[in-house]
Amino acid sequence: MILPKSNRLQPDQVAEITHIVEGFGCKIQPIVGAVRTIYAIVGDERDELMITRLEGLDYVERIDRIQSPFKLMDKRSDLATHRLTIGGVTLGEELFVIAGQCTIDPKNPEFFYETAHAVKEAGANALRGGVWKPRTNPYTFQGDTKSLEILMEASRRTGLPVDTEVMEESHIHLALEAGVGTLQVGARNALNYSLLRAIGKAIADRPNAVLLKRSIHMGPVNEFISAAEYIAAFGNPNVILCPRGTTPTLDGYRNHPDESITPLLKEKTWAPVVVDPSHSVGKAAYVPACALAAVAYGADGLCIEAHVKPSAGIGDDPKQALTPEALTKTIAQARALWNLLRS
Repeated sequence: MILPKSNRLQPDQVAEITHIVEGFGCKIQPIVGAVRTIYAIVGDERDELMITRLEGLDYVERIDRIQSPFKLMDKRSDLATHRLTIGGVTLGEELFVIAGQCTIDPKNPEFFYETAHAVKEAGANALRGGVWKPRTNPYTFQGDTKSLEILMEASRRTGLPVDTEVMEESHIHLALEAGVGTLQVGARNALNYSLLRAIGKAIADRPNAVLLKRSIHMGPVNEFISAAEYIAAFGNPNVILCPRGTTPTLDGYRNHPDESITPLLKEKTWAPVVVDPSHSVGKAAYVPACALAAVAYGADGLCIEAHVKPSAGIGDDPKQALTPEALTKTIAQARALWNLLRS
């Protein structure tokens, strides 16, 4: 990783370092920060002659070599000071909460608008809503592109930034064109490297973020972080890691709750961790306790399913969405615990 003496290199300087590293089978990927741009060496950076040539340039402050499967996401990288701000909240500085419906019902948009206002009143910082949905059964509701209009209208009415899941390349472009701020990658696509690359390319020059869920199988921590590297490698490091429960399931819960991996992630990466307690336990009655456990383990935020009338919802909402009253109480308790742990 190349750190320049100035805030960013000039085009001729970028061309020079690119020419040097390409001679050793590597390439340069600029990572643009708010104050400073750093230049990642993508490829095998162990060649001493390449490093020597780069260090000899008068505009290079230093070269940091990170022998890790995830050079950009690694806690020792120069992105360690990178911070992500969504909806006026800088993750890591206060508890960040995303909430909203599992699935937007295009036939009943008022439910989503009411939920959006309830989510804001409950104290959430961002709004989630499922436009396209992965379903095990091919005959169940798969989502509807029309719901994207409902999602963005709710954002306009409340002023909340939005998060929605994308499952294929066409979804990425539709979501970005509509104004979705955070693209979500679900558990079934968490290791879909083609999709991760496509997202990385699509947001390379944008301020958008990606909420990357942990794969549905019991994926190793390094595998999870490496999946995030696929996105960040194209120049946008705004990636959020989201544990959401894994298989094999635990009797009584939808999945095997995995909020306890938060400290393990934080030992290896600087990336913020936002836990999804709704999919972990899969039952509304258990979600508040799981949310508090996530905060106790050091999570930077929560992603919670909520609905003004869960019984009238579609998708997972009838069984795992919190009512506005339960969401308000859970957010208040989670923020109190967050503040207590940092006092």
